[in-house]
Amino acid sequence: MSSTKDPCISVCKFTEEHICIGCGRSKREIKAWKKLDKSDKRTVLAEAAMRLIKLGATGRRKK
Repeated sequence: MSSTKDPCISVCKFTEEHICIGCGRSKREIKAWKKLDKSDKRTVLAEAAMRLIKLGATGRRKK
């Protein structure tokens, strides 16, 4: 089962399409994160991972 931990890595820089280059989420998804259920969070995480791949971003987590 995948984690639903907040994927924020404190980069918070956005593309022209309003996608964060740190976590891959849209501004709307970031704002709604705390209200999403686990299933929706997993969906957002999967979509964000695909966006990061397309952006060529590393998606490194802060330690």
